[in-house]
Amino acid sequence: MGASRDERPAVITIPQDLLPRDGHFGAGPSKVRPEQLAALASRGADLLGGSHRQAPVKQLVASVQDGLTELLRLPEGYQVVLGNGGATAFWSVATFGLVRDRAQHLVLGEFSRKFSKLTAGAPFLAEPEIVEVPAGQGARCHATAGVDVYAWPHNETSTGVMLPVERVEGADQDALVVVDATSGAAGIDVDLDQCDVYYFSPQKGFASDGGLWFAVMSPAAIERARQVAATDRWIPDVLSLTTAIDNSVKHQTYNTPAISTLILMDEQIRWINEQGGLSWASARTADSAARLYEWAEKTPWASPFVPDPALRSQVVGTIDLDDQVDAERVIAELAANGVLDVFGYRALKRNQIRVGMFPAVDPDDVTRLTRCVEHVLSQL
Repeated sequence: MGASRDERPAVITIPQDLLPRDGHFGAGPSKVRPEQLAALASRGADLLGGSHRQAPVKQLVASVQDGLTELLRLPEGYQVVLGNGGATAFWSVATFGLVRDRAQHLVLGEFSRKFSKLTAGAPFLAEPEIVEVPAGQGARCHATAGVDVYAWPHNETSTGVMLPVERVEGADQDALVVVDATSGAAGIDVDLDQCDVYYFSPQKGFASDGGLWFAVMSPAAIERARQVAATDRWIPDVLSLTTAIDNSVKHQTYNTPAISTLILMDEQIRWINEQGGLSWASARTADSAARLYEWAEKTPWASPFVPDPALRSQVVGTIDLDDQVDAERVIAELAANGVLDVFGYRALKRNQIRVGMFPAVDPDDVTRLTRCVEHVLSQL
């Protein structure tokens, strides 16, 4: 799939032999493979415009659920639950339906902060415990009596920090580990025995569109949702986790789902599983990341934003540029040549580029991206 050109004419022309074969490097929405688009055109003719309560769409949902079960190697008893609204909506779903009294949040950037703000503002919950570190750094949860949900991102999309998925030693016996995998799922290997909820949107590692959330839930998490729902807490129907669980068992959503999103996601899951599954995808993104960070470390005017190599994301790479380099100009020239969406996260306000390296991205294209950056700088 060729990248579209920026509307502003290029001042600098990047030679064709330096350009990536596909210039999409967005941190989400991310690159969509041309084979997915072809499948959308062919399969969509039978699925788009049909009721999501009927067999064809329910079979599509079931295919996505089965594919995720294989890809993520679901432990016994875990279920794939889905609903409308994306991961942003799931933060509200979890606030209403998973946190019994108090959560602990690791805040590494803008996305992990947003979830913490919801539990902090919920009048029916105790004040959450916030463990916040400066952007670009990582942290680990610590056991606190009375905390019943420990929440952090597998990959903080805004900063490019990657954290392990693991149980919290010494936590209360029924405490849940709830991991935001929106930019980590499908691109970073994971042992789901180490968490109770692993939730994500499909527009990043799954190379799809927005509009849905998915949550892989343990039996303990499903039981927690039912316990909370049985209390006198008011929960809007559209944000009811138990409603989503019950509908997901029937391979449907409470509201009408985005069929095109499901088709694109189903095709991507099939492709990854055919290539070798999650271990293959994780090795592929690690290859891309190694190329990006090694380039930055040997380039005088560039450096990885995340100082600890063990915490550097293999799916969203953040690279600081020297103050003498005008990152906005570089990004604009790249876009005018069809190399797209490498801008840093706006709230960080840093002179940097941010590179999506999800499984759909060819590692060789990451290398070509670095050469394009060098070419632009040589011409400025």
